[in-house]
Amino acid sequence: MGGSKNKSPAQKQKSQETKKSDSKKSKKGEKSEGSTNKAEITVILTEQQAAKALKGAKVITVQDLARQTGVKISAANAFLRDAANKGMVKAVGGYSGCRIYQPVSA
Repeated sequence: MGGSKNKSPAQKQKSQETKKSDSKKSKKGEKSEGSTNKAEITVILTEQQAAKALKGAKVITVQDLARQTGVKISAANAFLRDAANKGMVKAVGGYSGCRIYQPVSA
């Protein structure tokens, strides 16, 4: 039953000033000079990249592989599934979508 509190005249004036200055600064589609670019994430995972990540690891998860190689989780998941089918790694634990894989010794 309570409504919003009425602002004092000083607060109203400050909010109007900030709205004016915000609209002058930049528009939505424009980039500012100091903006940083987002990290680029690749979608393709090569066997050389995966071999580097798998070489020193006792076990690896999809998230670990994606983070170490800089690819999307879906790409890392697809690679680990294919590697498990080929016999390069084996699933040693985990449940549903959170599997833990272990590299197979040659």
